[in-house]
Amino acid sequence: MNESALNPISINRRALLQNSAYGFGGMALGQLLASTLGESSAFANSANAQGEGTPVPGSIGTLHHAAKAKRVIFLFQSGAPSQLDLFDYKPLLNQKHGTELPDEIRGGQRLTGMSGNQSSLPLVGSPFEFKQHGESGTWMSDQLPYTSKIADDICVVRSMYTEAINHGPAVTFMQTGSMFPGRPSMGAWVDYGLGSENENLPAFVVMTTKNQNSGQPLVSRFWGNGFLPSEHQGVQFRSGADPVLYLSNPQGIDSKSRRSAMDALSKLHQMQLATQADPLVEARIAQYEMAFAMQSSIPEATDFADEPEEVFELYGKDSKNPGSFAANCLMARRLAQRGARFIQLYHKGWDHHGGLPKGLPNQCKATDQASAALVQDLKRLGMLEDTLVIWGGEFGRTNYCQGKLTENSFGRDHHPRCFSLWMAGGGVKPGIVHGATDDFGYNLTEDPVHIHDLHATIMHLLGVDHERLTFRYQGRQFRLTDVHGEVVHDILA
Repeated sequence: MNESALNPISINRRALLQNSAYGFGGMALGQLLASTLGESSAFANSANAQGEGTPVPGSIGTLHHAAKAKRVIFLFQSGAPSQLDLFDYKPLLNQKHGTELPDEIRGGQRLTGMSGNQSSLPLVGSPFEFKQHGESGTWMSDQLPYTSKIADDICVVRSMYTEAINHGPAVTFMQTGSMFPGRPSMGAWVDYGLGSENENLPAFVVMTTKNQNSGQPLVSRFWGNGFLPSEHQGVQFRSGADPVLYLSNPQGIDSKSRRSAMDALSKLHQMQLATQADPLVEARIAQYEMAFAMQSSIPEATDFADEPEEVFELYGKDSKNPGSFAANCLMARRLAQRGARFIQLYHKGWDHHGGLPKGLPNQCKATDQASAALVQDLKRLGMLEDTLVIWGGEFGRTNYCQGKLTENSFGRDHHPRCFSLWMAGGGVKPGIVHGATDDFGYNLTEDPVHIHDLHATIMHLLGVDHERLTFRYQGRQFRLTDVHGEVVHDILA
C-alpha cells in the first residue's frame, strides 16, 4: 500500500477507492455469508418470541401453537387416481354415458394436448359399484374394500384443486408448493422447522415402491432440500440388504475405527468453520454424524423379525416383500414409532389415459389393504391421534373419455379443477366428507381446497404457522405456501 495514501491530508479520491476496494468486498462477502447463516434463524427467532408451545430442536425453537400431530405419513399416489372411480360418486355420468360434455359445464377451461384436439368429448360413467360405508355414510367404490372399512376414521376431501395440468409441474407443486423446480419439499420444510425427535434417525424419510417400470418418473427434487441446508433433504430408503446407500462400513473397518475417524474429521471441519463461515461445512458435519448414528439405528428399524404374524396379515402378504407398497407402509409405521418426523411413500401407476377398467383395479389391489392397515395399526398402537396420514395424488381425472370410448374400455385425461384425497388422524375430524363437485364431477361447488391450503393445514396441525416458517434466499423470505394458503378449519377436530 502507498504510505502517502494513509495520510488523511494527502489522500485523494482515486487512492481512497483503490485502498478500500478489498475492504468493501470483504464487507459484502461477510454480509452475504451472515445472511445465509443467520437471517433465516433470526427471523424465526423473532417469530418465536410471539409464539407459545413446546420447545423443538428445529429452527422455530418453540411451536407457534399447540400441535395436534407430531409426524406426517404421506402415501402419495403418483399419476393421479381417478376420483370419479374411487371417491366422488356421480350417477349422472352413468345416465349420460357416451353423450357430449356440455359446453356450459366445461366453461372454456383448458384441456391437455392429449384430448384438446378431440372432435368429441364423450362423458363416461364409472364401471364400478359405489356404496355408502360406515356410520358416516361415505360413498366409496367397490375397488376400495379395505379403505371403506375405515370410513369413520378418515376425512375425504372432495374439493381439492390445482393450477398444474401436467404431471411434472403438478407433482412438484404438491411436494414443494411451487410448480418450478428448486424449492424445498414439504418434508424438508418440516425437518428444517421442527427438527427430529430421534437424533439417530433422519427426520425426513422417502420410500418408493420397487419394480414399477411404468408411470411418470419419480425424481429426487420431489424430496429435495432446495435452498435449505442440505441436511434437510429426504433420506431415501431402498429395499434389500442396504436400505440406505453407502451406510455400511467397508470390510475391515469396525465401529470404533469409524468413530475415531469421524472425530478427527469433525475437528478438521470445525477448524475450517472457524476460518470461513460456510454453511456447507455445517451441513457436512451434520450429515456425517447422522450417517454414523444410522449405522446402528437403521438395521434395527428395518428388521421386521419382531413383528407378529397378525401384523403381516393386516397389511397383506406383500408386507413380507421388501420394497413393496405394503412393506413400505409397515416400515413407515416402524419409523414413526422411532421418531421420524415426515415419511413420504411414492407409488406410481395411476396415470390411466387408457385401459382404466383394468388398470385401476390393479393399483387398488396393490395399495388399498396396506393403506387402510396403516391407519388401523396406528390406531391400535395409540399413535393415530398424533400421526397425520394423507392419501392422494397430484390432480384428478376428467369425466369424459380420452381417445375412443369402447364398450369395455376407456381412459380419463388430467383434470386439475377438482380431485379427492383422504386424511386420517393427527387432529383431522374423522368420518366426514369436505367439499363437493357438480353433478358432472367437473367443477367445484362447495369449500374448495387449494394445494397451498392443504400445506397450510398440515403445518397448522404440526403446531407451525405457515406464514412464520420462512427462510431468506436471494433477498426475500420464502415459505412453503409462498404468499398464499388458508388453514381449512372445517376439517380440524
